Amino acid sequence: MLRPVTVEMFSLEVANAMKAYEKYVVCIDKTPADFEPILTSLLEKAISAYQTRAPHLRHGIALDRHLTIILSQNDSGPPLCGIYFNLHSPYQTQMLAQASRGRSGTLGGHQPQAEK
Repeated sequence: MLRPVTVEMFSLEVANAMKAYEKYVVCIDKTPADFEPILTSLLEKAISAYQTRAPHLRHGIALDRHLTIILSQNDSGPPLCGIYFNLHSPYQTQMLAQASRGRSGTLGGHQPQAEK
């Protein structure tokens, strides 16, 4: 019988993610105090997805806008846990919108010539 998967099994991964978040990640939506409960909640969702996956699948995934957690089947022990920060900038969306507005009606950076 397989050992149940719990949040506590990934305490090292959670601790490392917490350190990285506090040191490197700037996030207006999640303060460091808010991050740990959100991380734990996503980890619980990833565990649930992992435990209820179809027999031919090897992963359980949970994500939100800023964070992705992947549990991957390990043939020799508990699942492997990957915690990834989704890099996002609200400025990127604004810049893409401005760039696409500036390009409308152009082809290769040139305005089409009107027929005479």
